[in-house]
Amino acid sequence: MRFMMLMIPKGYETAPPGTIPDGEAIDAMTKYNEVLQKAGVLLALDGLHPPSMGARVSFAGGKPTVKDGPFAEAREVLGGYWMIQVKSKEEAVEWAKRCPAGDNEVIEIRQVQEMEDFEPSVGKERYARTRAELERKS
Repeated sequence: MRFMMLMIPKGYETAPPGTIPDGEAIDAMTKYNEVLQKAGVLLALDGLHPPSMGARVSFAGGKPTVKDGPFAEAREVLGGYWMIQVKSKEEAVEWAKRCPAGDNEVIEIRQVQEMEDFEPSVGKERYARTRAELERKS
């Protein structure tokens, strides 16, 4: 089973452009990432720049509208993520509990939808082809 562990740092929604964690936090997180990798559960990971450097595209009435960050209405935003492959949600929770997160950080764990979660359809076949193509490229 694949799970995303989503890092939600409180206060990041108002962080100015270019904000990054301090060196001590980066060092601790790098060690944690190495443990995930050595255990064979880590599939992908990335940190994200603050919303002040991002944009949102909404589709009200089917028309795309772009709004540059920061986003005043945002209360929680992502600071980064890990994609892990484990046997259960409980195992994902155990990995998240080992993270050297700070007092202002929360990790949300979400299971990734897999092909077997969906009913057979044309869309499912297209999705499977797209996933296979992506896996060949990586």
